Amino acid sequence: VMLVESGGGLVQAGGSLRLSCAASGFTFDDYAIGWFRQAPGKEREGVSCIYYGTQIITYYADSVKGRFTMSSDNTKNTVYLQMSKLKPEDTAVYYCAADAGVYCTILGKLHTEFSSWGQGTQVTVSS
Repeated sequence: VMLVESGGGLVQAGGSLRLSCAASGFTFDDYAIGWFRQAPGKEREGVSCIYYGTQIITYYADSVKGRFTMSSDNTKNTVYLQMSKLKPEDTAVYYCAADAGVYCTILGKLHTEFSSWGQGTQVTVSS
């Protein structure tokens, strides 16, 4: 399993960015694939996740609902995170991660216990 993120950068508050995560070595069936972020001095947190089970279910952290949209293109084995109305507090290194046979949430909250991770891409939102 290999995951490669791209699309990070510097943007002003209120702006938009689209992150991409190119996946290889697996297909999405029965996987959970998520976007996570880690700001300096803070723990890594879940941002969004898609569970590719018998039903495809997308989850979002409360802090990004209505602003971020996660999607995928199975023909390209790529997932995306469209981020809009960005805020300075969205500044972080963003990672994608994947794992087989796991759900996106534990006790209703996005978890970070994924086995495969990308290298991350920096997103900086200036005020």
